Amino acid sequence: MDIKKQENVRLTPDLKQDKRLVILMVLLVFFGPLAIDIYLPAVPIMAIEFDVKITRIQDTISWFLVSLGFGQLLAGPLADRFGRRLIALIGVFIYCVSAILAWVAVSLDILLLARILQGFGACATSVCAFAAVRDSFSTKQTGQMISYLNGAICFIPALAPLLGSWLTTHFSWRANFLFMALYAFFAWIAVYSFFRETRPVDTDTSGPLLAPSRYWKVLKEPVFIYHAMLCMLSMSVILAYVTSAPVHLINTLGLSMDEFTAWFAVNAALNIFASMTAPKLIENIGTRKILNSGMMLLILSGLLMMLLNRTEEAWSFMLPIFVSSFGFAWILGASAGKALEPFGQRAGTAAALLGLFQMCGAGFLVSLTQRLDFTEPLLLVFHMLLIIPGLIILWLPVSKSWYEIEYEN
Repeated sequence: MDIKKQENVRLTPDLKQDKRLVILMVLLVFFGPLAIDIYLPAVPIMAIEFDVKITRIQDTISWFLVSLGFGQLLAGPLADRFGRRLIALIGVFIYCVSAILAWVAVSLDILLLARILQGFGACATSVCAFAAVRDSFSTKQTGQMISYLNGAICFIPALAPLLGSWLTTHFSWRANFLFMALYAFFAWIAVYSFFRETRPVDTDTSGPLLAPSRYWKVLKEPVFIYHAMLCMLSMSVILAYVTSAPVHLINTLGLSMDEFTAWFAVNAALNIFASMTAPKLIENIGTRKILNSGMMLLILSGLLMMLLNRTEEAWSFMLPIFVSSFGFAWILGASAGKALEPFGQRAGTAAALLGLFQMCGAGFLVSLTQRLDFTEPLLLVFHMLLIIPGLIILWLPVSKSWYEIEYEN
């Protein structure tokens, strides 16, 4: 089938149904960031209670992201084979059960096990959300919708630490996981009641579920590899920030939990604004130019963080983070849509591999670098400057052909 005709078939004609779908997809993509951000203020307290180094508590985030990434290798083909709705419902159920296990965990090992399981649940919701967007909108609209979803996701870093701080102060750190379980319970009801299947009738379901050829058809596309790597490097900056900020701001600089959440909320607000501006920028100036701007801002952030490294103030740590929020928001919004562009018939598998790069790759990279002898600011400098090769490739003539064709709505 002709690509443009195929795009038009996938457009959802019912505006009301479009809005309902977007709301449900927002509910589904919230699972991942909620599982990361809500208990960040409690990280130092958890380290004391379990009598371990903070790095071990940070592993509960890294391990979650690793399982979130690897699980998508299975969740993607399952979503292509059995549909987005069923796999989303199963993922929400696993998330709910694992959150309850984390709530009652009596040891760090049990907590880590619960977090791995929770990552598997969240991976299914993420794959189904992005695949459903790719199913229902044109290529150009997909990039814009992903940017809006990223903007919605940024509400979690703004609100979750505030809620987590309140839950931890008035109850305990365990209350954060109980909240996740309750959110999953009500989200399951919403998905069951209102999510209508979006999988295209021409979706490729032939062959074994986990056949290497299924993944190879996606991985052999240079457009996918390049933009998935940009997603991974951008996500590593976000992960390095959310795991390092509590340690640096609370333990090193002595900020109170309320002061920490205030700084976190300001950055989240900037991230929301940056993510919401990305779709319009993609439409007006194109994917290539916004990627160029985003990567240059990320590099600028790294240089600024390096310059301010010796100034031990909250503002000197957060100012480069504020700049980087625009950088990684623009990169994620533009590169995620571009990575999924060629795969209308394999949207689930492509979204799964994108999630593997973005979550598992970033989780592994940050977990590895956290064990090096870096201070928190220098850890962020390292990850911000890792984007330099991506910018160089973008400037090469070979990359220009990736952005020549623009699909119409």
